[in-house]
Amino acid sequence: MLNKKFHKTFNWEHWPSSMFYIPNLPYAFYLASKAKHSAFFSAANPSIKSSGNGTESKYKTIQLVPEKHRPKSILHNSDNDFLATYKAIQESNIDFPLIAKPDIGFRGLLVKKINTKEELEEYLKKYPVNILIQEFLEYENECGIFYHRNPNSKNGIISSITLKKFLTVTADGTSTLKELINNDSRAKLYLEILENLHKNDLEKVPSKNKKIKLSVIGNHSKGTQFICGKHLISNKLVETFNQLSYKIPGWFYGRIDLKYNSIEDLERGEDFKILEINGIISEPTHIYDAKNYNYFQALKAIRSHWKSLYEIATTNHKEHKVPYVSSKKFISEMFELRAYTKKVKKISTY
Repeated sequence: MLNKKFHKTFNWEHWPSSMFYIPNLPYAFYLASKAKHSAFFSAANPSIKSSGNGTESKYKTIQLVPEKHRPKSILHNSDNDFLATYKAIQESNIDFPLIAKPDIGFRGLLVKKINTKEELEEYLKKYPVNILIQEFLEYENECGIFYHRNPNSKNGIISSITLKKFLTVTADGTSTLKELINNDSRAKLYLEILENLHKNDLEKVPSKNKKIKLSVIGNHSKGTQFICGKHLISNKLVETFNQLSYKIPGWFYGRIDLKYNSIEDLERGEDFKILEINGIISEPTHIYDAKNYNYFQALKAIRSHWKSLYEIATTNHKEHKVPYVSSKKFISEMFELRAYTKKVKKISTY
């Protein structure tokens, strides 16, 4: 436990989000004063509630995506009858395993791969909040692509690609799964999470050379390693995202998390599925590649994206008459989100 705390303290990629935003607050205040409105950023993505400040419904947002690029999804409201939800799953041709996650949430909180009907019923009873249920996608790769386009421009920019390397261990034929986890420098940092995910297999000895993927959830908080993929940015890929942005009305700024098999498929705009659209609170997650970036470069990258956010939001407001959300309403939504997040975190410990 001491080694784990020591590692996370002295490796900045594991630092709390406040360490990336508090130092940048002076720049945020500067942009707000320049825009003459403290919630200017709320005009960036008119089709998403408050432009994606974290209070938006993931289900409603994913519906903005063209059907061929979105996973089969249904929304389970907290007061829904389980049998009605199960019927909706069947009617949508969603098979097990599937993915369940809070309709409002971030950083992988309560995201889980569900293998059976019984497991799903237990999950929905345990977590009485609105839950987004999606098909589990069997693609080889997952990444996050940060795209932004000024509303007055036909062409946008891909400013960040983050490749996701899932926690994986290779069996030696003699060690138990728990021993393999403890012998892996990264996996052991997430031992508590992994013990819960693999509680029935921890004492088993996997066959030699077998590769065991320890998590299928592509979140940094679940142990997934974020790797800078900016070398994959190409004119073809930018054009694909230009075309995609035209088909997602009112979305100009944010990160798309998606699954795909090859970068060539992505460049052609074929055979990929979008898991989520993240708006104004999204991060260029390549900055968490600690091998290629340092802490101060990460802070600078955040400021650079905020500059683009300012230009998009103020253009929407001044030239396209998109209203800013009132400061009072925006602050109220933030308090609601804080209360909701505390509630979800509390029930996640039951």
